[in-house]
Amino acid sequence: MRSLLSFKQAALGAFALAICVAAAGAQTPSEINFGVISTEASVNQKKNWEPFVEAISKGTGLKVKAFYATDYAGVIEAMRFNKVHLAWFGNKSGMEAVDRAHGEVFAQVVSKDGSIGYYSQIIVRADSPFAKLDDILKCDKTLNFGIGDPNSTSGFLVPSSYVFAARDIDPKNCFKTVRNASHQANAMAVAHKQVDAATNNSEDLQRLENTAPDAHKQIRVIWTSPMIPLDPLVWRKDLDAGIKTRLYSFLLGYGRLGADSEVKSEREILANLIWSPFNPSSDRQLIPIRKLEANRDLMKVQADDKLSESDKAARIASIKAEIARIEQMEKQAESDPYQKRVAAFVAADQAHDKEAMKRMIADFASTH
Repeated sequence: MRSLLSFKQAALGAFALAICVAAAGAQTPSEINFGVISTEASVNQKKNWEPFVEAISKGTGLKVKAFYATDYAGVIEAMRFNKVHLAWFGNKSGMEAVDRAHGEVFAQVVSKDGSIGYYSQIIVRADSPFAKLDDILKCDKTLNFGIGDPNSTSGFLVPSSYVFAARDIDPKNCFKTVRNASHQANAMAVAHKQVDAATNNSEDLQRLENTAPDAHKQIRVIWTSPMIPLDPLVWRKDLDAGIKTRLYSFLLGYGRLGADSEVKSEREILANLIWSPFNPSSDRQLIPIRKLEANRDLMKVQADDKLSESDKAARIASIKAEIARIEQMEKQAESDPYQKRVAAFVAADQAHDKEAMKRMIADFASTH
């Protein structure tokens, strides 16, 4: 217990010091808004998220409130205009937040089972005649299809790339109707025969099993993507350094450090979100998503018969140059010392070495 108190006292000391030396222009809001992307009905989100948000307030001494929006863009724009200071995003929406809303990835979600990846999926009703992906890609405009939010990684970007762009299919020209909705809304639409098929993901289908088990029983998966990195936590780059230190120290220690009873309670709160304790992360985790989006764009341009040869050649050259730049980023990330530090943290976590984790959390916090 004494070592835990020392760790907390050190974190508070670092917070006080950082307040004194914070760079000019840093954002020091009196209230921290935590953005939650819209993957399911707000009533379900609030039930699972409020205990976690309250824990952040209690554990950091900061006034933290949850911010819910009706779509992903709402959280991105709220961060852009400094109405949201940190948020849970998917990788695609996290990339938009980094590129357009002064965001920075600082942690990664870990699944309840300990994995750091999940899968985009296409689902149909359990009693549907469709057994495989090709069965719904007849493109005779007889089927209704549900796709995700345009800023969703698993609901939109991944199926758009691996399913539609790869086959030179425009969903709007393939299906009778195409509607954008949250993961939960698409799952319920399939279960209630409102659409014939829809996108979803392995993580949100786990959530659905908890929140709507009867609907979950009515769903069958007919396509699964390659593994996608799990979601990032993103904060505004210009958030006050002391506030970052306090948030980081708390969030990376949450469900790991403290008395056994505290750790157990914290892990139960995370489990309601289908999560385990977070891992350190950075903008590097978005590199595969950037490459996926660039390759999707390349396939779309290559298949676009409306472009002149010169325009097509110019666009293809530009996208290929971007892909080459991203691949260079991939190579650099492979040998980046930061990645080795993350691997060491994960190893300490697996070994339940709390003292090592405390030291590393303090070290990570000091470099953000």
